Amino acid sequence: MTTRAGWISCLTVSLTLSLTALGAAAQETIKIGEINSYKAQPAFLGPYKNGWNLALDEVNASGGVLGKKLEVVSRDDNANPGDTVRVAQELVTGEGVQLLFGGFLSNTGLALADYAKQRHVFFLAAEPLTDKIVWADGNKYTYRLRPSTYMQVAMLVPEALKLHKKRWALVYPNYEYGQSAVATFKRLMQAAQPDIEFVSDQASPLGNLDAGAVTQAIADAKPDAIFNVLFGADLGKFVRQGNTTGLFKDRSVVSLLTGEPDYLDPLGAEAPTGWIVTGYPWYSIDTAANKKFVDAYQAKYHDYPRLGSVVGYSALMSIADGLKKAGSTDPDKLAAAFKGLNVDTPFGPVTYRAQDNQSTMGAYVGVTGVKDGKGVMTSFHYIDGASVQPSDAEVKKLRPAD
Repeated sequence: MTTRAGWISCLTVSLTLSLTALGAAAQETIKIGEINSYKAQPAFLGPYKNGWNLALDEVNASGGVLGKKLEVVSRDDNANPGDTVRVAQELVTGEGVQLLFGGFLSNTGLALADYAKQRHVFFLAAEPLTDKIVWADGNKYTYRLRPSTYMQVAMLVPEALKLHKKRWALVYPNYEYGQSAVATFKRLMQAAQPDIEFVSDQASPLGNLDAGAVTQAIADAKPDAIFNVLFGADLGKFVRQGNTTGLFKDRSVVSLLTGEPDYLDPLGAEAPTGWIVTGYPWYSIDTAANKKFVDAYQAKYHDYPRLGSVVGYSALMSIADGLKKAGSTDPDKLAAAFKGLNVDTPFGPVTYRAQDNQSTMGAYVGVTGVKDGKGVMTSFHYIDGASVQPSDAEVKKLRPAD
C-alpha cells in the first residue's frame, strides 16, 4: 500500500521530470520574438516577412547558431503602441522568447524600445525610422537597422539644393516620423540656403489623407517645389489627385520612400515621373550581394523582392551574427556584441555604430520614371549610411548615456 508520503514523493519526482523535459525542449531552439503591423501595412510587411523567413531558412540550413536552430514567434501589433507592449510582454513571459525584433511605425518602435529599456530585453528595430530610437530615447538594449529619418533626409538634401528652388511646400503624415522628417529637411535646407521659404505645411492624419484638400492647399500656395513624406495608401491618393489636377506639372518634387517598390509598384502607370526619391531599384543593381539575394528570393517565392524584403532579411541575419559574436542570448552580452558588429546584407556590409546603436545601412537615391506601364527608378546611386551621420560630438549631445 502506497503511503501518503510515498505518493507525494512520486508526484514530486514525476513533476520534476516533466519540468526538466519541458525545459530541455525549450532549449532545443533559440526563440526570437518578432512584432509588426502586418494587417495595417501589408505592402511593406508582407515582403519583409518573406525576407526574414528566407534568412531563417539559410541560417538553420547552415547549422543554426550556437549549436541550435533559430525559431521566430511572430505577432501583429495592430499598429498600436499599447498593443505592441502587450504583445511583447506575452512573447517574453508566455512564449519564452529571448530577444525581440521588428517594428514598423515610429510610435510602435518607440514603445518597443522603451519596453526593452525597462525590462532589459534586447530589441533590434528593423524598420522604424524615428531618430528618437537611437538618440533622445536611445538605450543600450535597442539597436536599429534601417537608415534613420535624419539619414534619409540628409541623402536627399544635396539633390534638393541643386534644384535652386526658393518656395517649398511640405506634405507629411502627422506623427513622429513625418514631423521629424520635415523638421530635419527645414533645418538642413535653411542652413545651406538661407533665403528658402516654406509656403505650405500640410500635415495629414496617418492613413487618412484628404487628397483633394491637401493638393488644393498646396496649389494655392504656388510653391516652386514640394517635399513629400507620404507613403502607402496616402501616397497613392496624393499622386493620383496631383496627377489629375496638374499639381506636379512644372514643379520639382523631392520625396522620401517613394522609390521603394513596396509603394511605387502599386501606382502602376500612374507613378510620378521626375521625382527625386530614395528607394530600391532591385532590377538594375548589379552588385554581387544584390544579385545573390534576388536570385535566392525569387527561387523561394517566385516573386521579386521589395525593400521590405531586404530589411527583413538583413534584420534576421544581424541577429544571427550578433548571437554568434556574443556567444550567448544574454541581453547584456548581446547588446555589447552589437556594438561595432559587421553584417553582410544585400546592400553590402553594414556596421552597427558603437556611438548610437545605429547601423550604417544606406539607401539608393534616384529619379522616378515609368517603363512598360510600371514605376521605376533611374539615374540612381547608393549612399553609404556612414556618410550621412552627425558627428560623434553631436551624437553625444543627442543621446543619453546608456
